[in-house]
Amino acid sequence: MSLSDVNWKGIATKLKSRQIRIFGAGDSWRLANSCLLDPNCPYKELVKIKACWGYERDCEKDVSYPVRPLCPGDHRGWVKTKVAQYDTFYTQADFGYIEEQINDLMVMCEASYPDDTSLECSKYLRFCRGRNMMLNFTGLIGRGDNLRYKMDILGPGQIGGYCNFYSDRLRKEADHMSALQSWAPELVHFVRTPKRPIVDGMCDIVINKPTYIMKLDATVNMYHHFCDFFNLYASLHVNSTHPSTFSKDNHILVWETYTYDSAFKESFNAFTDNPIWDLKTFRGKVVCFKNVVLPLLPRMIFGLYYNTPLIYGCERSGLFHAFSKHILHSLNIKLHRRTNDKVRVTLLSRGTTYRSILNEKAILEALQKVTDYEVRRVVYDKSVPFTKQLEITHNTDIFIGMHGAGLTHLLFLPDWASVFEVYNCEDPNCYSDLTRLRGLKYVTWEDQSKVVQQDQGHGPGGGSHAKFTNYSFDVREFLRLVAKCAEHVRRHQQFNDFLESSGVQRQHEEL
Repeated sequence: MSLSDVNWKGIATKLKSRQIRIFGAGDSWRLANSCLLDPNCPYKELVKIKACWGYERDCEKDVSYPVRPLCPGDHRGWVKTKVAQYDTFYTQADFGYIEEQINDLMVMCEASYPDDTSLECSKYLRFCRGRNMMLNFTGLIGRGDNLRYKMDILGPGQIGGYCNFYSDRLRKEADHMSALQSWAPELVHFVRTPKRPIVDGMCDIVINKPTYIMKLDATVNMYHHFCDFFNLYASLHVNSTHPSTFSKDNHILVWETYTYDSAFKESFNAFTDNPIWDLKTFRGKVVCFKNVVLPLLPRMIFGLYYNTPLIYGCERSGLFHAFSKHILHSLNIKLHRRTNDKVRVTLLSRGTTYRSILNEKAILEALQKVTDYEVRRVVYDKSVPFTKQLEITHNTDIFIGMHGAGLTHLLFLPDWASVFEVYNCEDPNCYSDLTRLRGLKYVTWEDQSKVVQQDQGHGPGGGSHAKFTNYSFDVREFLRLVAKCAEHVRRHQQFNDFLESSGVQRQHEEL
């Protein structure tokens, strides 16, 4: 492709502004070099700007990703100093987590020549990437179309390549033997093949484009499925030394025989331009991949973000912020210009048997009487396309909902937003932690005497459970908590800057 063939405008629509600034770094250096040589490239000055994500070896903090953690609270004895508190959070939940995965990479299968196989993995085989690898799917013949969460998709010798294979090193890292915690169930079967898989003709099919193989969590549940998408995004960064890191000219293979479908399937458009494959695509075939990535998984021990223990007192992960922007930009979700300075309130109503707000109508009527609010009730079901859901969420200042997977939408709120989890149903950390990872204000019900539980709850096995019933809430107390959220929004500099950029004159100045 000649320089004159490069569609710079098209590239700009696909890259986040942050990526345009750093596409002179390892992930897009070839594109950056083309820009510098092409007289028609309008981004020469941006290429020259020194910028980085934060995990690169030569990355200086003052030019790293600008959204960084804040640690205003007490660490409650986790560490001894504020600096240690910040560093711990950064390593647990920010680009320091990416840096740790990169630093943990170790060679499991070493190539001597370009056509040889290579494989390197992070600790416990949580992330791996390989070149010229063979996967044998002939064992799937006759096994049906309902394979999911299986640890025996591959058997002995059905994955491997021609290389100097460090088998003891690989087996030492195979302790996390679980379907969604590591790639150990697959990689323990890795063998050194007698021939080079691709050039020596071992394959029925050769896949030339980079391929990401994904083991998915529950795709019907937004909280769990977005663990998949988040870890895929994080894996792009772990794989950042590859020149096509943020390219969407790749393949995604889902590690099951079910045909992939989900209410959130449009999110894959942020990662690939190609159809999603499943294991039926290659059943009965020996397949060789020129470049393959086994991404971070959704239920890793001390992974992100399911069941993650976070140090107290810190909030706002740049990694989560970047993920949010990546999805929103890739799916072309825009902030709408404001025509007034009212706080936009969105109440997510549950169309389910449990965790409904029994007096929702009275609460909505009371909220709508507050002239400072613009109130909207939504039901995010299959009748509302996911991109439309994201558009509504992204143009919300206060997002209100009962405990449930729909609150995962908080990831895509604007930076000044507040999240009101009306009642956490005795699960206090799930969405409060996700909110602080995203760097937003979190509020939940405070006065137990002002909430009425419909009954004891009907949990699995017949026992009582707070998640399996419905609730009524004191309307005045509800309004007080929403006002608490609104105060945060109105005081936020980014909210006021956005109003100003929209040409809106503030009517509700702080006293």
